[in-house]
Amino acid sequence: MEVRQHIKAAALAVAMATGATAASAQAEEPIRFGLCFDLTKSYTFISPQFAQAAQDLAMYTNENGGIEGHPVEIIIRDHGNEPQRGVECYEQLKREGVFNFYFLSSPVTNAVLPRIMKDENILMQAAAGRGDAVDGDVFKWVFPVGPTYWQQAANDVAFIKDQMGGDLSKAKIGFIYLDYTFGQDVLELMNTLAEQEGFDLELYPVALPGSDQSGAWSKIRRDKPDYVISWLLAGQHVIASKEMRRNRFPIDRYLTVNWLNEVDIKNIGEQEAKGLLRGTTVAGGQDLPLVKTMLDTYYANGRGSGPEAYVRDVYYNLGLALYAVNFEAARLAIQKNGWPLTPESMKAGYESIENFDAQGMMAPVTVTPSDHGGSGKTRIEQWDGQKWVPLTDWSAEYTDVVWEVIKKRSATYQP
Repeated sequence: MEVRQHIKAAALAVAMATGATAASAQAEEPIRFGLCFDLTKSYTFISPQFAQAAQDLAMYTNENGGIEGHPVEIIIRDHGNEPQRGVECYEQLKREGVFNFYFLSSPVTNAVLPRIMKDENILMQAAAGRGDAVDGDVFKWVFPVGPTYWQQAANDVAFIKDQMGGDLSKAKIGFIYLDYTFGQDVLELMNTLAEQEGFDLELYPVALPGSDQSGAWSKIRRDKPDYVISWLLAGQHVIASKEMRRNRFPIDRYLTVNWLNEVDIKNIGEQEAKGLLRGTTVAGGQDLPLVKTMLDTYYANGRGSGPEAYVRDVYYNLGLALYAVNFEAARLAIQKNGWPLTPESMKAGYESIENFDAQGMMAPVTVTPSDHGGSGKTRIEQWDGQKWVPLTDWSAEYTDVVWEVIKKRSATYQP
């Protein structure tokens, strides 16, 4: 009992009001977060876990006093990964008084971003969207807290460099990617790093929906890259694993973006996946204070916001960590500027976040007016047949190169 009480007390200090009761929180005006997600089409492998994590965190927060006495309200809508529907979702919720949004889709995020900038509302853009949006001097209302895809890719290249003795001048690195916004956006950064480090960059675009990779892997077999960095999603990694076996490419030279989870490993086969590498933005597993709190408080009693299986998924952890960031920003905003909460005060709240790690779920982030990412740190993990084993500490590499590309790209943004 003491252990559980300790976890419960420590797990959500970011969101618990100082002295407010749950009943008084419910009497106050709510803090509303708009989740316009793809719940029906392309991103169904991740959006339900994210939404469930946000709902669980909101429920726990409300039952423990809210955020500075105010309850949290999570408003979920489906945009089906269609930019126009995302715009419609934004406009509808904006009319209802919502000013804090998250879309979890690069195409939809990019479509809505100009409107949010014009309206001076808040866009939480973590794990999706344009890489230069961390530039707070340009994208004043956009907060891609954590590592962008550009920084993830840079960290992957740094890992490969370390594996190859610190010299990439004779290396050949393959980049297999979905040939649309998600994958294309990383190309500029990869080309910049290839030029700086002198490695041979081979590109392997894969057309949507990513089910036909045979041509790309046949070319990989001929090119024989030292490593392949993969910007594929979910089940597309399963297809890639089959192509690797068919083309005799070693799976321990395949390094994926963060979008690979426990379901994908099972579909590949736990032993067949042994050696696979993943760059991750959050810690996986359930041995984490916030996850334990949700399991003990809700799922042990049948009160969770969805299936318990989702809680045992790294995407649930990612959603939990990112909404803890959201709630921390709201807490700081109210503490600094009082009520009512406004886009301006919420912006100030985000820009006051310092060394926040969501109880050890992610690398500590410190957001500033100029840097809306606040960390850029990832770590490389390897599947050992049963679990993910960290091979590196949390780190952000090539930050000077990444920021050079960021500034170059952000300078071209036209409102």
